[in-house]
Amino acid sequence: MASPDQPTWQEISRKMRQYRDMTMAQVEPPVPDVLERPSNVLAMPQQLLSDAEFTITETAPELLLASLSTGKLTSKEVTNAFLRRAALAQKLVNCVTELLPGRALARARELDAYYAEHKMPIGPLHGLPISVKEHVGMKGLDRNVAFVSWVGKMAEDDAHLLQILWKAGCVFHVRTTEPQSLVLADGLTAKMSIETSNNIYGTTVNPHNTSLTSGGSSGGEGALVALRGSCLSVSTDIGGSIRVPAGNCGNYGFRPTSHRLPLLGLGAPQMGSEQIWPVVGPQSSTLEGIKLFMKTVISSKPWINDPSLVPLPWRTNQTHLRGAQKLKIEIIWSNGVVKPQPPVQRALKEVVEKLRGVPEVELVDWKPWKHDYAWQILSKLYLPDGGREHSSYIESSGEPWIPLVKYIIKDNPYVKDQSVYDVWHWTMEREIYRGTYAHVWNETATGEDANGDPEGAVDVILCPVTPGPAPVLGTSRYWGYTSQWNLLDYPALVFPVTRVDIKADVVEEGYAPLNKEDEYYHENYEPERFRDAPVSLQLVGRNFEDEKKVIEIFEYIKEKIGLPFVDPHAHSD
Repeated sequence: MASPDQPTWQEISRKMRQYRDMTMAQVEPPVPDVLERPSNVLAMPQQLLSDAEFTITETAPELLLASLSTGKLTSKEVTNAFLRRAALAQKLVNCVTELLPGRALARARELDAYYAEHKMPIGPLHGLPISVKEHVGMKGLDRNVAFVSWVGKMAEDDAHLLQILWKAGCVFHVRTTEPQSLVLADGLTAKMSIETSNNIYGTTVNPHNTSLTSGGSSGGEGALVALRGSCLSVSTDIGGSIRVPAGNCGNYGFRPTSHRLPLLGLGAPQMGSEQIWPVVGPQSSTLEGIKLFMKTVISSKPWINDPSLVPLPWRTNQTHLRGAQKLKIEIIWSNGVVKPQPPVQRALKEVVEKLRGVPEVELVDWKPWKHDYAWQILSKLYLPDGGREHSSYIESSGEPWIPLVKYIIKDNPYVKDQSVYDVWHWTMEREIYRGTYAHVWNETATGEDANGDPEGAVDVILCPVTPGPAPVLGTSRYWGYTSQWNLLDYPALVFPVTRVDIKADVVEEGYAPLNKEDEYYHENYEPERFRDAPVSLQLVGRNFEDEKKVIEIFEYIKEKIGLPFVDPHAHSD
């Protein structure tokens, strides 16, 4: 609890919100106030921004870079357009912790001056605005990780990842919201929450339907990218914190294999715990944005300055498709713990039906191996101190517990203060589970090559991101469809497929739930509540097959079957 001579948590939060509003007021021309907000706010930027600003911010990142690198657009006009759209996004869905107009426009002028002198871009990201999740450190700026008690803790330097992106020529224009304490979120050992709500900034909502969550813990980034206040973002993931917001908001999101991108400079509780390793990665409005982000960072050879990283180049100079051999894709219809709700079932069926018409693709149903036990291992390893450190940071300021954070830490039967021997035990259970899952994957092979290695095995797994579309605020409870791959450290790409169809996605009558969690999700489904919500899926590969299989195979699938079938960002009827 805060001492009597210290400001109250309410006073601290009020000052942080006033500061955020002050940064928004610096944007020129001023962003108009939003007097009336419909449930779906996606159409509002076109009504409230200039035609030029709307066109710029609707443009895909790869196309923006083409215009910036040839002088067709200046960095200043692109940056100011994204500053205004990000400020508008804040007024619509509450996704911003601070705008950076002074820094961003100074950087834009610097880049424009460089181009004017050299007639060439400064790097592969020349002039591209990129948004950043708050707990990714920026020199001289607050890094509070959504703890009231951490307000005032300044980052001493830019995170390693941001240094790389800056050198490549980008512009950082905005920082975004995250859940209380990042719980359970990301960083060097933070965990994850699949909603974004805290006592400093409030709750971030979904722009497709503001009664729904944007997801978490990178929910500010998810909402901002969906509203095109950013076209490329820095997000983080230890249980689904990139992929859940991307799926909820209809974005592309990528969780790379760990130890490929640098984490130095991120803030979080439980620094140093390595039981479930976090990753940093992108959300973007396009697949090309994901590829651009990954290639740019890895091409900088970040392992030279961070020895924890694997010195593995981004392998795009050769194809990894099989040629004469069919691609083998396994489908997870349900993980046996929580059955997907009707919109996700329909999205899977539509994708599978289209893929059956592609001669080069073989489809096989996957029988998930003990995904319920994987959830138990994860629950033990996320908070081995029983949540003691998180609790101390929350309670020291007197701020109240966010209900979902309390549910995850206080009401989770698996969260207990463990001895070092317990941690060793569950870490070994993790390793045994990983080895067994690899064996199960290898058993999908049709033979062996000359070296005795499996041949004809599954290439990738197609599966849900979450049990349903974005949940109603305050009802998110299960993220096993994403955390499964964190436990295994498998790369995973989330992509939009369609949106909820009120008439087609009817309640499944007579369904017998598998367990209480499954019953909870079944009873909480009513089509009308999810109107306009995006429906996304996830493509998963094995360790370090990020670009080698996951991204390249998705690119192939996308072209062959025409994803997304319905653009979730288009205006609904």
